[in-house]
Amino acid sequence: MRVTGTVGECAVVCVNGGQHREVDGTWSASVEWLVGAVAPRLPTLAFAEVRYRVKSWRRLESCVEDARAAVLEVGAPRVVLLGFSMGGAVSIAAASEPKVAEVVGLAPWIPDELDLSSLRRKRLTVIHGSLDRWLPGIPGVSAAHSRKGFDRARERGAEGRYVLVPGALHGVALRSPWGKLLPLPKARRWADLVEEELRRFAGVRT
Repeated sequence: MRVTGTVGECAVVCVNGGQHREVDGTWSASVEWLVGAVAPRLPTLAFAEVRYRVKSWRRLESCVEDARAAVLEVGAPRVVLLGFSMGGAVSIAAASEPKVAEVVGLAPWIPDELDLSSLRRKRLTVIHGSLDRWLPGIPGVSAAHSRKGFDRARERGAEGRYVLVPGALHGVALRSPWGKLLPLPKARRWADLVEEELRRFAGVRT
């Protein structure tokens, strides 16, 4: 885990996507770019980025354990989990931790078998790109998939909102071979929406 900002009353724990093959965890380009864009605008919030021990949906329970450990380790009384792609499922599973007040899913994978009772009386915000979809060799999660999961969460007692970003793909940024972060189309819109939700969570006026 790496932390940007000073931990106070509220913190944002950020978790990455995954893949089929079991590989060592990496830092998320999308999350890293968003933290770089949003953290300076919200200096009262700490942002904790999690690097999984193993980054694979075949090891989902291990990823959830890593997220739970980060929620406890960051030390803030109130936490919002920010999960990209597979990190959406990880965040929802880890939301049963009492400190977690909210989940923000960025193009979240919410499988049908995932237990959503952890979101009862909590808030789920989903932000998804309209052009996101799975293609052979190209990872993605369709907006229809996350909408189905969002509706299922609402039926189980969650509150929140669903936002579609026209023209956006799966993700916010990519990392070049030399390490530079390259924002994808609509990255600034993603950042604005995340900032808006985090301001609401922390009670920060615009």
